[in-house]
Amino acid sequence: MNKPLLEAKNLSKIYTSKRGLFAKPTEVKAVDAVSLSIQKGKTLGIVGESGSGKSTTGRLLLGLERPSTGDVRFDDEVLPPARTNEWRALRKRMQLVYQDPLAALDRRLTIATQIEEPLLIHGIGDKESRTARVKELMQSVGLMPHHAARFPHELSGGQRQRVVIARAIACNPELLVCDEAVSALDVSIQAQVVNLLRDLQEKNGIAMVFISHDLKVVRNISDRVAVMYLGRIVEEAPSDVIFQAPQHPYTQALVSSIPVPGTLLSNRIILQGEPPNPAARPSGCAFHPRCRFASERCRTDVPETLHTGKEHSVACHLYDKGQTSHLYDGVSQPVALAG
Repeated sequence: MNKPLLEAKNLSKIYTSKRGLFAKPTEVKAVDAVSLSIQKGKTLGIVGESGSGKSTTGRLLLGLERPSTGDVRFDDEVLPPARTNEWRALRKRMQLVYQDPLAALDRRLTIATQIEEPLLIHGIGDKESRTARVKELMQSVGLMPHHAARFPHELSGGQRQRVVIARAIACNPELLVCDEAVSALDVSIQAQVVNLLRDLQEKNGIAMVFISHDLKVVRNISDRVAVMYLGRIVEEAPSDVIFQAPQHPYTQALVSSIPVPGTLLSNRIILQGEPPNPAARPSGCAFHPRCRFASERCRTDVPETLHTGKEHSVACHLYDKGQTSHLYDGVSQPVALAG
């Protein structure tokens, strides 16, 4: 197997907060011992509820946040510290597609100026070649020539997202991290942006990390999917396997909630309660307060990540002895998705 383009090992991020002047500092573990890898030209989807650590993981992968433990290797080299010259040079090869395009764009600059900006920063080409490149990028993301002189507030949400993507791919990066890149768009625009990303990936061989809470979008774009809960990856497998035969109880609940046209959600699994406070993590398996299969061991021991099949791993005590048939007892049958 070829070496991964990006590889993270035992990645953790701990934030410290204080509620008052004399209060004792509280540690919040946003990301906990995450290990993952992305191959060139492939897409890794990261899913989970709000607060599960998805966005923090994406920022750690790009070096925008410094990990508390672990490291990230890009092209078999450890990421340099943020804000150094080496880190800035690496931005040409790694880019982020932001969740809120209006906040990511400068409202005082025209679209053409903002798309050209990465080329100027990295000293790519002369004025004539940069102008030609901007036209090419706009065409590749489906923007019209007359959009070049417009300002962000004069565009629709879908058009602004296309501008953000055009700017992100201006320097021909090898990796894109898309952080909730389509969550603010309506369904028809979502489909256009997802198809655009897939076309760009096939054309340029870009590797992508696609972070989203929308499982149907993740299924359509991802080769592999990692499911996060309270900062940890609880299950990872090829996309089709995750959505046809989820193994972790949390993944089963997520997949069962996906609506299928013409089908009642009769087998939907309703999770009780809210995700725990990261500053007061439950002992043992963090999911045990909401898990219908929780045992006494789940309340005391943190589950190890086990390989339960080809390219399939899960962190759950129910799989320690390879006895998994009781998970598919009619209550939690794998969900077949349309499309």
